[in-house]
Amino acid sequence: MSGTLSQPQILNFTEMATSISEIHQAHAHLLKTGIFYRNTFASNKLVSFAVKNPDPITLSNARSVLTRITDPNSFSYNSLIRAYANSTTPQNALFLFHQMLEGPVFPDKYSFTFVLKACAGFGGVEEGRQIHGEVLKMGIGSDVFVANTLIHMYDKSGYFWAAKNLLDRMTNRDVVSWNALLSAYIETGFIGLACGFFDEMEERNVESWNFMISGYLSPGLVEEARSVFDRMPVKDVVSWNAMITGYAHASCFSEVLVLFEDMQREEVRPDNCTLVNVLSACAHFGALGQGEGVHAYIDKNRIGTNGFVATALVDMYSKCGNIDKALNVFRNASRKDIGMHGFGENALKTFSERLDKGFEPNEVTFIAVLSACSRAGLLNEGRHMFQLMVDDYSIQPTIEHYGCMVDLLCRVGLLEEALQLVETTPLKEAPVLWESLLSACENHGNVEMAEHVARNLLELNPQDSAGYVQLSNTYAALKRWDDVSNVRRRMKALKINKEPGCSMIEVDGVVHEFLAGEGLILEQI
Repeated sequence: MSGTLSQPQILNFTEMATSISEIHQAHAHLLKTGIFYRNTFASNKLVSFAVKNPDPITLSNARSVLTRITDPNSFSYNSLIRAYANSTTPQNALFLFHQMLEGPVFPDKYSFTFVLKACAGFGGVEEGRQIHGEVLKMGIGSDVFVANTLIHMYDKSGYFWAAKNLLDRMTNRDVVSWNALLSAYIETGFIGLACGFFDEMEERNVESWNFMISGYLSPGLVEEARSVFDRMPVKDVVSWNAMITGYAHASCFSEVLVLFEDMQREEVRPDNCTLVNVLSACAHFGALGQGEGVHAYIDKNRIGTNGFVATALVDMYSKCGNIDKALNVFRNASRKDIGMHGFGENALKTFSERLDKGFEPNEVTFIAVLSACSRAGLLNEGRHMFQLMVDDYSIQPTIEHYGCMVDLLCRVGLLEEALQLVETTPLKEAPVLWESLLSACENHGNVEMAEHVARNLLELNPQDSAGYVQLSNTYAALKRWDDVSNVRRRMKALKINKEPGCSMIEVDGVVHEFLAGEGLILEQI
């Protein structure tokens, strides 16, 4: 910052600051001109920067500024209490609140809402109950904002009975009051309680319905979620995204595309989350025409092909066999943190070039790079990329990263190494990796390992047919018919049925679905 700014200019600069260095510049200017000492309103803006940027350095600076304000007011303290409530150390808000209780700057109703939010953040129900007592002493218990925050504090701490009791005693409750308790039931997985509570709610808004949709989708109850979705009087983009994402996670990709068309007919503008899920569905189907239509929609509406959208486009074009368009998307993306599925050595060359230019890869980038190594059978390169991700970029591997490595090791026949990797995977989604390894054992005819892998897979999910079917196929490939019969008898005894095989292709905008033994199913998407 150069020269001397007028008071309106320095206030505007402080309000628009986006970094701690800019706040330091503003602070220095306020000190130099004396505005800091005679204008509390201006000084408060230095503190309130921490509300939206509650990292440790910013909070420490805000705390230092607060102690030097000549005539602080409740807004000064409330800003910092609110910042702590939004931070990773919400308990620090209590110290400031206790200072306010001692005066000379006493808490107002906003102080209570912010400190109660802080209590909810660290599960401080005992501290919250003491603050509830202060609320009653001050006679602001009937204030709807304070009461709603109390409900939030109690339900986040698991004290549902206290939250419900408070809600029942409120004389001027609003939809936020109801939603506070509903969201708590949903977040803790009490979908039955949530359903009953939803039915008795006096007021509902679109957020209430969205809570119910997410509540059903979390345990995989897609049909129940769809029932709620269809009954909604008004839907927003969050509603559509929740349902589309739910179908995508359940591998109901045709429903994803149907909903996307419905969404467009309803003139609801999709966001990046929508587009990523729709493009993923197109990639799954190999529906190039539909994917190109989505790409055209993105271009027509000037939606930037950044980050995850660009990755989804590259993935879609790659899986649909149009490598030229995939590369074109990658080259033209305004942010180069996207994937390069299936390009093999070209992918690694492009990735290395980006790193040399200071590009900072994220977990999505490494999924794409590892996938490219797997498809091209680049063992050493894949190992190197996995270690680079963990050691140099401190990215914790996800199920997708492990899946790429298991697939790569299996492709080159290193089943023992793949087994060691799967056995050390600290993820609850590990059954997917065991299935992949079992399939590789079948392909390589390694029946001994197949039996070991199948046992582990069946221990994790004894009702899943995949382990039985693949083990049976392995025995069949080796003409061990007695073992095949034993596996099938066990499936029959446990009443486990094999799901029919399914293939899908797109021809002239129509998705054709083939189920084994059931002929052809047509779906116009």
